[in-house]
Amino acid sequence: MRSAAGPTDAAEKARIELTWRERAAVDSVRAALEADPRQGHPMPDSDLQVVDLLPEETGGRGISVVYRYSEELDAVLILWLVAGP
Repeated sequence: MRSAAGPTDAAEKARIELTWRERAAVDSVRAALEADPRQGHPMPDSDLQVVDLLPEETGGRGISVVYRYSEELDAVLILWLVAGP
């Protein structure tokens, strides 16, 4: 069974402001999280996880996809997209 994965309003707003290649990279992470929500590495002292995309993967900036997985709901909530220089 596939998990559901969706963004918060803040993450969707940040996604819209990315270049098309950066958006495509983020969209591929979203699809991958639906297949396996445990791909990210944990953030210290929280229940959040992060998938880091390198500039080579985005065709632009490095991007961190910060999300929370609810095992109970079998759902991923993408909280933030943090784009670097």
